[in-house]
Amino acid sequence: MKRSPFKIKIIDNFLQKRDLNELVRIFKRKKILNNFKVYHNEINDYEIISSSINKKILKRIHKNYFLKAIKILKELSPQKVKLYDYSDFTIIITNKRSQFPIHDDTPNKLLSGVIYLHPKENTGTLFYSDKKGSNEIEIKWKKNRAVFFARKEKETWHAYKSNQNDYRIVLVYNLMTYQLNEVYKIENKNFLLGYLRFKINPFIFKYFKITV
Repeated sequence: MKRSPFKIKIIDNFLQKRDLNELVRIFKRKKILNNFKVYHNEINDYEIISSSINKKILKRIHKNYFLKAIKILKELSPQKVKLYDYSDFTIIITNKRSQFPIHDDTPNKLLSGVIYLHPKENTGTLFYSDKKGSNEIEIKWKKNRAVFFARKEKETWHAYKSNQNDYRIVLVYNLMTYQLNEVYKIENKNFLLGYLRFKINPFIFKYFKITV
């Protein structure tokens, strides 16, 4: 297997059985007419910021996995731990034969993670050494496998797609920040250029604003 140009953390059996089964049960019944269906949820230790799923489930997921995610962030990008403000749990259903373009994630994501939920077989997350799609590496699909990385401006290129046989359902788990200027300082990148790029990107910004 090729080596990724940046560090990726892979954890099998990430979710507890109850949480995995409940999320699959809820979302595998959802109908999807477009390429993607996105269910955003945001929470911190003090409040639910926004929710598109049952609030009890959201609180339980946050409680069960937050310390685990912080530990991963400490391993991948320890300088960013102090910037944490809230957690984003997003269910993404990708239609058959649909693909999201190569991107490097928005700068408010300190830790980017995806947990493969359903079905048993599909296409995993795809990583690249540049935006053109060079040196593709696939982290193979395995139900309840989690894939984490700490994004970095114009370096952590990746994409995802669904095969022709079934919908692809994942839980995206991100540790988030409002402190974008500090992110660019840590990454040693230009804040103004990066922020402008974040705002005008036709794919990432559109995706980030998708609502149910």
